Amino acid sequence: MGSDRHTNRRWRPLRAFALLGCGALVATGCASMPDSGEVHRVDASQRADADAQVRVFGVPPRSGEQPNEIVKGFLEATTSDEVDFKTARLYLTKEASKNWKPFSRTTVLQDGPIPRTDVPAGEQAARGEGATAELSGKQVATVDQKQAYTPGGGAYRTTIHLTKVGGEWRIDVPPDGLVLGKADFERIYRSVNKYYFARTDPDEKAAGAQKEVLVADPVYLRRRIDPLTSTVNALLQGPTQWLSRVVGTTFPRGTAVVDDTLSLDDSNGLRVRLNDRAARVAAPQCDRMAAQLLYTVQDQASAKISRVELARKDGSELCVLKPGEAAAYAPAGLRTHSEHQYFVDSEHRLASLSDGSDEPSRVEGPFGDGSVQLGAVGVDRSERFAAGVSLDGRSLYVAPMSSGAEQGEARLHSSAKRERDALTAPSWDGNGNLWVADRDPDRPRLLRLSAGTGKPEEVEVPALGDGRIEGLRVSSDGVRIALLVTRDGHTSLELGRVERTETRGGEVSLLVRDLRSVAPQLQHVKAASWAGSSRLVVVGTEAGGVQQLQYVETDGSSSNTPTLPGINDVRAVAASEDKNKPLMAHSSDGIVRLPLDANWKLVTRKGSAPVYPG
Repeated sequence: MGSDRHTNRRWRPLRAFALLGCGALVATGCASMPDSGEVHRVDASQRADADAQVRVFGVPPRSGEQPNEIVKGFLEATTSDEVDFKTARLYLTKEASKNWKPFSRTTVLQDGPIPRTDVPAGEQAARGEGATAELSGKQVATVDQKQAYTPGGGAYRTTIHLTKVGGEWRIDVPPDGLVLGKADFERIYRSVNKYYFARTDPDEKAAGAQKEVLVADPVYLRRRIDPLTSTVNALLQGPTQWLSRVVGTTFPRGTAVVDDTLSLDDSNGLRVRLNDRAARVAAPQCDRMAAQLLYTVQDQASAKISRVELARKDGSELCVLKPGEAAAYAPAGLRTHSEHQYFVDSEHRLASLSDGSDEPSRVEGPFGDGSVQLGAVGVDRSERFAAGVSLDGRSLYVAPMSSGAEQGEARLHSSAKRERDALTAPSWDGNGNLWVADRDPDRPRLLRLSAGTGKPEEVEVPALGDGRIEGLRVSSDGVRIALLVTRDGHTSLELGRVERTETRGGEVSLLVRDLRSVAPQLQHVKAASWAGSSRLVVVGTEAGGVQQLQYVETDGSSSNTPTLPGINDVRAVAASEDKNKPLMAHSSDGIVRLPLDANWKLVTRKGSAPVYPG
């Protein structure tokens, strides 16, 4: 049992615990626990926290239980740590148990489902019409059959029907999938990043840019049910629906794990035997398959994975990949390790700050020597070029950060009459393309400049409607873009999928599709930055609340990262996809930096627009 505490959700007399053992209970006084007295039932809503060390087991129905007890017992049993929900199925009729698919859908409610049961009486009971129970609550999210999380509020209601079988009440119409309270969901499930390869631009493929790059696809898997095996199986199921149009897997269709259980060996190596679907893959494809596995498993492992070995069903080797060899396929944001942060100083020039120094210095080239008065900047991921928006917000320049470089002509002009309606801060993807939005009320546009110097091409955002893009940060892989969108006086953080299609003439057409809210709890988002493969740091306020600085996941779920230290009046924020790098912010105090395991530290009292490369 280790250090886990085992819990029966419908409490029995103490002898029930003796069947489970006393190892974990000794620490809480098991040896001196009373052996008599009244026993009270504890519902899910009464538990004080979602302690991940608590193991929950359901209790089978007892003879003579009434419909309300059957419904409550079933709901409690669905929160158990059983692999196949064997106890929960005891509350169902045989036919219902056969047809019930618990993972077809998981509905997450704020405080758990509240059942209200109607039991037939008189003539209804005589006719054997059964009983009904209504479940209700405040919905906060759903998880689909591919384990993808989608936030969504509103009232939730569904109906359960019960009938008598052999004189005992049983459920013959259960709810669709699982219905869990938020606390139970967070205890039972964990967030896992699966990794798939980005679909490459036809034009960029020819140019040789970023041909193989892995993209994080977050899902939620059960925390205690063979986590390693379930993670690998989830990867083989393919990407979630939202991401599937822009990423792909290198595993042949129908590939499955042969062994029932996977584990790391003594040297933290992972060996996976695959079925015959993968028996004839060539070495390059096998390496890419192994890279997907390595990054997916490494994201969850407490120790560094030493190697991934893929084998055929008979045990013969397909390929072996080590972390150093897998680095060629790493998520784009982790391929380059910038040691610098950047910001606009008090004289509107581009300054840089290294990890090991508290003294900023001006960069070389026109953005550092004052040739262009800057209002916002973006530094490419190679740190050789920068894009700068002029102080009035109407002109975009791109120039090398090197001595003697010239500023050149503006690459883009905005016709907006006011600075706040002009160009946003620019952002670079991992392919060296530059993205920026023009907020001109007469002609609002999202634009991309190929290789940073190409002709600005407009990118359609069909779901934008009457919203306006106030800011943007494109992911390093180039297939996801975070947008600050203003609608009806509120600014939200929305994630879009960048789709690339090749026309008959060979040109590439770009669209940003399926915008989804990433921080639905915030009514006004001030700033955001990528802070990991599937994580962003966000500055915003809830309705009637104070400003918050927090991490959120790209699927809209709450990040399990510790709360960030407070800071006053944050106007901009910058983070690296390398989680070991310090956070940067522009606050009322000036430019500040947050190193790991430390508090905010002032860099300079005068400055603005902090950024990392990207």
